Amino acid sequence: MMERAKWEIIHIPEKPPVSPTHQPTVDVLASVIDPKLANTLVRRLNQIAPLENFRHVKRIQKKHMQGGKTQLAIILCLASENENPLDGIPNDVLELINSYQLSAFITKVCKYAALSKEEWEEQCKLWPTSYHPPTYNIEGIAGFSEEDSQSVFSFMKSAVKLAKSDDGQVVNAAVIVDPLVKQIIVSACDEICSWHTPMDKTSVEASCLEQPDIATSQGVVNGVVSHETLLSKGPPDEPKQLYTGVSCLYPWRWAEHQSHASSYWHPLRHAAVVAIEYSAARDRRLFPGLGQIGNQSNQLDHTLSASISSQAKRQKTNLKKVEDVEKLDAHCNGFHSDAARPYLCTGYDIYLVWEPCAMCAMALVHQRIRRIFYAFPNPNAGALGSVHRLQGEKSLNHHYAVFRVSLPEEILDGGVKL
Repeated sequence: MMERAKWEIIHIPEKPPVSPTHQPTVDVLASVIDPKLANTLVRRLNQIAPLENFRHVKRIQKKHMQGGKTQLAIILCLASENENPLDGIPNDVLELINSYQLSAFITKVCKYAALSKEEWEEQCKLWPTSYHPPTYNIEGIAGFSEEDSQSVFSFMKSAVKLAKSDDGQVVNAAVIVDPLVKQIIVSACDEICSWHTPMDKTSVEASCLEQPDIATSQGVVNGVVSHETLLSKGPPDEPKQLYTGVSCLYPWRWAEHQSHASSYWHPLRHAAVVAIEYSAARDRRLFPGLGQIGNQSNQLDHTLSASISSQAKRQKTNLKKVEDVEKLDAHCNGFHSDAARPYLCTGYDIYLVWEPCAMCAMALVHQRIRRIFYAFPNPNAGALGSVHRLQGEKSLNHHYAVFRVSLPEEILDGGVKL
């Protein structure tokens, strides 16, 4: 049995956590003002000295003084980085100060928007800021129920077993799950190196229904795992494996083994990428006629892509409205003949043994994955917490929630039974 007491699900936020009492600050120029002038000054300052990169900072600070009086202070502009901050005041702001006979002083405000209520409360002790809790509702952000936790542990168990299922070799493994029916859609391992010519990926897949202990990819686990050891930060007699067969941990390692003429090499076939390919092949098999409607093989995909309206729901195409589509089997993985084709991997979860690299993380963005679970951090090239945090990149058109399923490393070496 799994030692569940040691398993824990940890949400990986968009930005690294910062102690509320140690948040970065910047200096601003402020002044106490007559409350009657507040609206006039705010409108003018927003024109001549907008706080473009500090939209979380409120322009006005309101303090309750002794005797029931209220004191207002306003941010005039950012302070200059010169030795004398007052020397760098813009001319328009100087004119405003002189016109209203304001007394400027230097104060501090928090540089970044608060990520939690605790951070926000601490920020407001310096100067008022705004706090906007996450507006998306993804299960797990606020915690998991016992039933959901057991489901997460079960799917991660499947990924770990797959990662070490080939003669004791350890690689990365990926399991894509439909959380609505709690079933594995596809599963795969790294295919950076295979000692046989790769098989046709459509024929490699197993039946439509995937059970947690059934691997979708067969005979494709890469076979070069070094026995090097790395001393951990603990006692020197506790060696720690490097797991050099894990593609995301060592993205360039494959180049060192190119001398093996009998093997097939492809540096991009990381576990997540292979799982995505299998998922697409599965869709093509379950919905064989969609690509040829109207003699335009890509028309349907383009239509689906243009009609995305929600990140939290799978986009579907009504097969009843599509003519000349072959009738699907009545029962295959819980899908009926009137089922609809999912748009890429929208709404699905993926379980990875190791934190993905930037390439894999971006591929999962494009696939519209809903949640990513990984067991072990990737200190070399991790894109979801260890080195980068791609889930917090605002310029992307899709964002997923990221969780780490913390479990003992001995589980990979057989020291802890699954």
